Amino acid sequence: MEKRSRLVQGHGEDGSDIGLEFPYNTHQEVISSCEDVPKTSPSFPFPINRVGITEKTLWIRLPEGRIPFEAEIYVDLPARFRGIHMSRMEQAISELMNDHFSDIGEYAGRLADRVLASQNGSFTHICLRGRLPLVSRTCVSKRMSVDNIEVMACAEIAVSDQGVARSFTAGVGVTHITACPCTQVYNQRLFQEKSECPYPTHSQRCITWLKVKTRTRSLQTGHIYSCLSAALHLSQDLLKRPDEAELVIKCHKEPQFAEDVVRAVAKEAREQLRRTISKDSLIKVETTSYESIHRHNVACILETTLEQLEQANCSL
Repeated sequence: MEKRSRLVQGHGEDGSDIGLEFPYNTHQEVISSCEDVPKTSPSFPFPINRVGITEKTLWIRLPEGRIPFEAEIYVDLPARFRGIHMSRMEQAISELMNDHFSDIGEYAGRLADRVLASQNGSFTHICLRGRLPLVSRTCVSKRMSVDNIEVMACAEIAVSDQGVARSFTAGVGVTHITACPCTQVYNQRLFQEKSECPYPTHSQRCITWLKVKTRTRSLQTGHIYSCLSAALHLSQDLLKRPDEAELVIKCHKEPQFAEDVVRAVAKEAREQLRRTISKDSLIKVETTSYESIHRHNVACILETTLEQLEQANCSL
């Protein structure tokens, strides 16, 4: 069954020599006697902060299936070494190919440990980004809508005389709709009448990210998605007319600036994550509003800590 689930069976997977020009033993003899070039001294012995590989596609076995993610993998390089061992990064990836992971944060942490152990430096940075399927029901017709969310996870390890410092970042990005409150207020005065229906205004599609950086891997994708879904009017690809009507009416009854969006998400992060993460955890909310009546877009970023959010006295 496992073989049937593979997309492609690579050549040489059965252990054959695939027509080697030299016997395996000859290659082993050369390796044992050959100079390890990356470990030789560079012409200018100066440390490098980050060197590694980017735009690497990783296939990770998650509860949702084997999902592709784009990765960047960096390590530092001490001054006395000429280069890193690039193939050892790929080897660490291949060793995790068939393991199962609860989420991409667990994978990032495991890969960071393996990569750092394979190199000569004292720092590694792993960052993964991709999409996960999101299946939900529409609010009125109760139809199944098959969508996706953007997800990311980073893991960093730094070794020093003071010990080993680790950090983990988990993030989720969602698509949602906002309505502009300014035009509503103006139209209310313009029509000079009271109405129970929301006044006309322009709406726009937005993408908002919530990213949380902690010292321990305490968050999963579901925790962060819950904060976003509670604060925003999320989009769905399948919407029958009653579902569309409900979404548009709710969005116009609760209009949001981009500034309102990041504050609302930060407030939900405070309420929902305060028992899960430490007070010094970093929280970052980023939103981009793809304006419907303007040629420009609107961007807004809020960066803070859980402690600062808990000290806030204002009501969002």
